[in-house]
Amino acid sequence: MTEPDAALSLEMVTAALRMDSADVAVYANALTKSLSEALPADYVTIERERSMSDRMRGRPGEISKIAVRLGDQVMTLAVVRGKPAAEICREVRGVVLSRENVPLQQWADTLASALVAHAESNAKAAEALRRMVLGS
Repeated sequence: MTEPDAALSLEMVTAALRMDSADVAVYANALTKSLSEALPADYVTIERERSMSDRMRGRPGEISKIAVRLGDQVMTLAVVRGKPAAEICREVRGVVLSRENVPLQQWADTLASALVAHAESNAKAAEALRRMVLGS
């Protein structure tokens, strides 16, 4: 991320995370796809609720919760009765040291900052994040 043209700014990542945030279900689906492609599998956890109809038709179900783990931060976005429930936790060795419910935009800002910081220390993550933001 040292090349000026290829560098991702915090503003670019934040803007990419804020797209489609008006409809929580659409936002959760888009975010899940983007983050799953941009980060290693053990960084992103997705929980789904599957109805009997979903099971019978082999559909994955609706996303109910996304958790992104970057360092000691765990950023969770859940859909509760169609509304977002965003939470930022600090966790060390499986023990939650702090937990804070935050507005969706603050959650997106915190996630963007964590993604940029992670990308600065990891070239592979930087390339994946660049693809997520630029859509290529």
